[in-house]
Amino acid sequence: MIEENKAEIFFETIRCEDEELFHLHYHKKRVARTIGMNIDLEEYIYPPSQELCKCRVAYTKDEIIDINYTAYTPKQIDSFKLIYDDNISYKYKSTNRKDIDALYKQKENTSEIIVVKDGLITDTSIANIAIYQNGIWITPKQPLLRGTTRDRLIEEGKLKEEDITVNQLISCEKIAILNAMIGFKTLTEYEIVT
Repeated sequence: MIEENKAEIFFETIRCEDEELFHLHYHKKRVARTIGMNIDLEEYIYPPSQELCKCRVAYTKDEIIDINYTAYTPKQIDSFKLIYDDNISYKYKSTNRKDIDALYKQKENTSEIIVVKDGLITDTSIANIAIYQNGIWITPKQPLLRGTTRDRLIEEGKLKEEDITVNQLISCEKIAILNAMIGFKTLTEYEIVT
């Protein structure tokens, strides 16, 4: 049990389609990392239809407190604003996103932010990030949150963890955003506002 987490509400966002739960093993691993115990999520989740939907499971260290399903439409992302914050912390997927939400409000006319902490690229407000450089996909060694898709692709050898500087981000061949709902989405046309 992780003592500092006792009053927090955490959540998992799980992709459901054709009554299938995607990559549940990685969500269960993150729940165990977060609260220090295993929960058999599959005992609680029953997708309501064949359609693509987002299942959100909210839980505390003691119990699952809510499960809901919503239709999913991917957010269109074609521009990023670099936001610098050396104090931001989001180690656990918590419903307390006030710090990230405050950074997101600084996006100006872009569609998403990329958080830079201690001079290094971390994440967007909703997804991990990867860059394609020298023939390999690289993801930040120190993300704000260890995403389930990120963990899976590292385990499969499709992503390599390295520190990524702002200059590397700006000069890379292409970038990808990744999370449980979008999977691994490569972007070849995008703008980065510094």
